[in-house]
Amino acid sequence: MSEAPVSFHVEEGVATICINRPAQRNALSIAVCERLLELWDEVEDRGDIRVAIITSADCGTFSAGMDLKEAARVRAETGKDMLEMLRDPFHQRMRQVSKPIIAAMTGHFTAGGMVLAANSDLRVGMQGTRGGISESKVGRGSPWGVPMLWMLPQPFLLELMFTGDLHPIERFHELGFVNYVEADPDAVRARADRLARTIADNAPLTVWAAKKSVGAAMDLGCAEGLEAAKRFHERVYSSADAIEGPRAFAEKRAPRWVGA
Repeated sequence: MSEAPVSFHVEEGVATICINRPAQRNALSIAVCERLLELWDEVEDRGDIRVAIITSADCGTFSAGMDLKEAARVRAETGKDMLEMLRDPFHQRMRQVSKPIIAAMTGHFTAGGMVLAANSDLRVGMQGTRGGISESKVGRGSPWGVPMLWMLPQPFLLELMFTGDLHPIERFHELGFVNYVEADPDAVRARADRLARTIADNAPLTVWAAKKSVGAAMDLGCAEGLEAAKRFHERVYSSADAIEGPRAFAEKRAPRWVGA
């Protein structure tokens, strides 16, 4: 692991972002939040990146959320809430990335850790871990949780917000919020890597349109979302990749995607 609070590397179309603050349970400091904002821009802009994985250093916690010790210091020194010091306090840039994001959660996830999980498209968790929205226990808030209404049943989501209690990863898996539950950190990362490499090998415009279409349906509702999805897919059907895919299948070879 790099000594930087966030490490970043790209290999074969897969970008891996790793929060590296195990001594602080991978809490989200100002430096971490600002670096993540920069990296989401880089993931979006780089043509050699097809998919991203966000994970963290092994310490039993994927992320404990906001660094409350730093938040207390900022309040004492400046009189401001720590969120006021951030350019993107609720990690909305992450939600706007058009490429798939996979959360490889090698520990418990709560508060800001849940934000990162919710803003990802696919999630891999670890056996024996728990997750929740703990803001009600520390007098904070969770406006970022509203999109989770499209990911979890309303009564369960409100229970998370009201009680601040943590729940076993298996419950999130049963409800479809988590795609896979693995035995240990290495298995979590291996599963996320397999998913990422499968996605990276697929037609990039088709993957892009799938993510945009589902996001549009969440934002607009079913009828308008369907119309938006059809518009996104016009680019797919008119692309060179739409010709290359069937041709490669007929010629019994791997397709050579160009993303256009």
